[in-house]
Amino acid sequence: MVEARVPAPGETRKGGELRLVTRGDLDGLTCALLISDCEDVEWVRLVHPQQIANREITITHRDILANLPYHSDCGKWFDNVRSSSAALPPEEDLGGAYRKAPSAARVVYDYYRPQRAELERYTGLVDDVDRLDSGTLTREDVIHPSGYILLGFTLDPRSGLGAYEDYFHLLLGALKQQKLEHVLALPEVVERVARMKEQDSGFRAVTLEHTREHGDVLLTDFRPVYPIPSGNRFLVYTLFPEASVSVRVHWGPDRQEVIVAVAHSVLNRTCRTDIGELMSRFGGGGHAGAGSCVFKPGEADARIAEVIVALRADTA
Repeated sequence: MVEARVPAPGETRKGGELRLVTRGDLDGLTCALLISDCEDVEWVRLVHPQQIANREITITHRDILANLPYHSDCGKWFDNVRSSSAALPPEEDLGGAYRKAPSAARVVYDYYRPQRAELERYTGLVDDVDRLDSGTLTREDVIHPSGYILLGFTLDPRSGLGAYEDYFHLLLGALKQQKLEHVLALPEVVERVARMKEQDSGFRAVTLEHTREHGDVLLTDFRPVYPIPSGNRFLVYTLFPEASVSVRVHWGPDRQEVIVAVAHSVLNRTCRTDIGELMSRFGGGGHAGAGSCVFKPGEADARIAEVIVALRADTA
């Protein structure tokens, strides 16, 4: 087994090298841990699901995709059946696995575990990834996160804690070699946790100021806010406990696009909408409990209103 790594700037990938392509959250990190323990992965590339759906990334048979939409050119694909506009592969031709599960990491774990008893050391991690990715968290998890849940918040790009690619690879190496308590004590982890705590009151205030209730639907529009304070994206549900679903809006890079992220509340689990299916209608994707789409600035307000109407129809 070789050590998975991120390529140096300007480094060209050799044709025969095996690459893992995933996303930069705790689910993607856990997929990377498991797959790189079982396959000779040499590179890890982090991408946004929309980049795969839009065919912005060149994928070959030497790529393993995990926690991302299916791409017909990949060698293996692992996912927990995310609803999207992309077609699913025929099961008989699939390398890898896809099925309904709380997380993509669970699908990967169950695929390799029968032949790899050593993967049991990741059981606790996979259990917590299931809870985080499926949104089955408690109020205590949100207000006072700890363990792998806390680590997941520090990695989540939506927490606003800065560049995450180097941090992802730091955690990938550390979790292979160290116990959780030692990983949480790393200076880079401690610094991110401290930043979240320092900016918590500011994030709460900004969230309250820029959130509006539309029946059971919360609309948090961060486009007027710069910079957005770092914060836990689940906090909004503790501030508006009666809501069952949230719509979070913010600018994409250079304000060239508007990002819309929709998710079931982790505290009031009464929303019936399949979020991934809804987002696919707007050119995005996701799974039953959460998803996202991207709009052009000129059309964003009208399209966001359509999203809210669709969500309210299911919560009325």
